[in-house]
Amino acid sequence: MTRMDKVIHNATVVTVDETFRVLAPGAVSIKDGTIHRVWSPGPGQPLPDAKEILDTGGGLVMPGLVNIHTHLPMSLFRGLADDLSLAQWLNEHIFPAEAKHITPQNVETGTRLSVAEMLLGGTTTCCDGYFLASDIARSVKETGIRAVLGQGVIDFPAPGVPDPKKNVTHATAFVDQWRSQSPKIRPSIFCHAPYTCSDETLRQAKSAARDLGVMFQIHVAETAAEVEKCRRTNGCSPVKHLARLGILDENTLMIHAVWVDADDIRIMADTGVAIAHCPESNMKLASGIAPVPDFLRAGIACGLGTDGCASNNDLSLFGEMRAAAMLHKAQRLDPTVMDAVTVVKMATIEGARALGMDRAIGSLEAGKQADLIIVDLNRPHLTPLYNAPSHLVYAAGRADVCHVLIGGQWVVRNGELLTMDLADVLSRARQVGRVIAATS
Repeated sequence: MTRMDKVIHNATVVTVDETFRVLAPGAVSIKDGTIHRVWSPGPGQPLPDAKEILDTGGGLVMPGLVNIHTHLPMSLFRGLADDLSLAQWLNEHIFPAEAKHITPQNVETGTRLSVAEMLLGGTTTCCDGYFLASDIARSVKETGIRAVLGQGVIDFPAPGVPDPKKNVTHATAFVDQWRSQSPKIRPSIFCHAPYTCSDETLRQAKSAARDLGVMFQIHVAETAAEVEKCRRTNGCSPVKHLARLGILDENTLMIHAVWVDADDIRIMADTGVAIAHCPESNMKLASGIAPVPDFLRAGIACGLGTDGCASNNDLSLFGEMRAAAMLHKAQRLDPTVMDAVTVVKMATIEGARALGMDRAIGSLEAGKQADLIIVDLNRPHLTPLYNAPSHLVYAAGRADVCHVLIGGQWVVRNGELLTMDLADVLSRARQVGRVIAATS
């Protein structure tokens, strides 16, 4: 028999496969970075021969979490400007702070800080949109996380792109540079929003994304004010406006989509777009509550995102799962809506589907990449265990993650980050924070 690289056993395994099998006891074998087998060993059944055998001690094994909307360097602005409206937060605080402090060196520090937080909290894949994306990519490549990285496009001078007329050209160059540098990095193009990008910019950026065969990301209908302005300017909603421009298709990731109506949802379903739902950011900025149950009912791929640390203020998908489940129950006065299984799927396989990566990640199935996490269930708040999905959504937190595996390689063991010098990252981030505080 073929010798495995790793066998993980004595666990409750949440597969998130098509039938959402939960195996207890369960085991996973891994060979050459991919999952070889997921099964429930019978009594006395010997384990396969392996270079490494991990007894989880009754832990919970599940697919790595997929965070489909981040702004990685913005961890440097965590807590800088809170309890403000989106417009005031952006225009009076974030945009000025970015102009002063977003440099290649600081982008590297902020990216490493964010990735460290995500890996330790069980996130194995993220989708990012920001400026100086090449600097982000270089940092991400060294950390071991899987990522979709979008170069930002906006019709204003931005970090790394002082001339807005070159914004799309710069994004295209980023994609060309990074499309084959790492199997774990997928480049993308990220237009900030319809209210910061002209129609011509939107068309050019989407055309470039189509030509290059990459994902196009965009914030859409995040606030009521945005929708009202679009209706005054274009005579329709942002979703309809983007549809008329030819922006929406199966390679478009719409972020937020809070203020949409039934016609918008019909357009979104028909065009095949995916949605990044960011409940905590939407709540904190008082943007509103996206009609996620309606998205799911329409068959739209919808995953969970944290947004950036400047508007959340953390990168915990466990927090987003809990918020997504409870927020919609309270809004709709229905305790059955957004059940635990649905929300776990959004944080794993549905997030992967939204990124076009569900054939490779998002569930524990033979042939998929060995991206998985192990949750320590030997905690008071996780005892006893009756229902694994319920535990993950309503009781577990990022601090309960003890081991993280990406592509068959350990990136976190026993709660320790293996791919970065965490003390150095924290020291550098504190130093940048002192500079920002002194000049804000």
